[in-house]
Amino acid sequence: MKRLAGKIAIVTGSSGGIGKAIALKFAEEGARVVVAARRQHLCEQTVKQIREKGGEAMAIQTDVTDEAQVDRLITETVKRYGRLDLLVNNAGIGGGGPIENTSTETFDLVLNTNLRGTFFCCRAGFRQMKQHGGGTIINMSSVAGVQAWAGTGTYSASKHGIMALTKSLADEGRPYKIKVSAICPGGVADELVDASPEEILRSEKISPYDIAETAVYLATLGPYAVVHQIIVDRLGADW
Repeated sequence: MKRLAGKIAIVTGSSGGIGKAIALKFAEEGARVVVAARRQHLCEQTVKQIREKGGEAMAIQTDVTDEAQVDRLITETVKRYGRLDLLVNNAGIGGGGPIENTSTETFDLVLNTNLRGTFFCCRAGFRQMKQHGGGTIINMSSVAGVQAWAGTGTYSASKHGIMALTKSLADEGRPYKIKVSAICPGGVADELVDASPEEILRSEKISPYDIAETAVYLATLGPYAVVHQIIVDRLGADW
């Protein structure tokens, strides 16, 4: 029995990297997956890979910084599949550097994509899940969402904000059987999402499929169990 058989999932930022790994893994485990990202042709490539392995998927071009596009993503998913069970808010960007050198434009871009975009997706997904009796929302934060280092101020601010959203929404979702969790990765080899096992093993970074397995774990917890956050860091990382 596949662990996500019959589930309907949206994964944002799933045209590449961690998001793509999660989309592929969810489909492998039986979920019907909506692949959402800004670049339609890359979304279609992910969908093609899923279908070639016998899975079910569709692509919806979505810029998470656009409230209307996020609402359309949820609406089109429900129109196609009838409901939404799993929402992975993975879309995000890096950027910033030393705070004294960070432009207002860069700060706004990072916060709008990572935090505001996650807020739009959480809000729209929560409303839909509330109507249909529950679901699971997984937000992609970072080790920079629980700590901060020199040169990470803007990025860390966005990821700390995601942690606050996650904790608040988890409390709000409890009466409606909506679980909300955060994954906090550190040092993921995004470029290895389509790599061979040997290439991944040679990398000193975390495999994106380790993060995908973490997402599957959160998505398959029993009805009375919830994990609020999971930190997945590199072996030997200095804390």
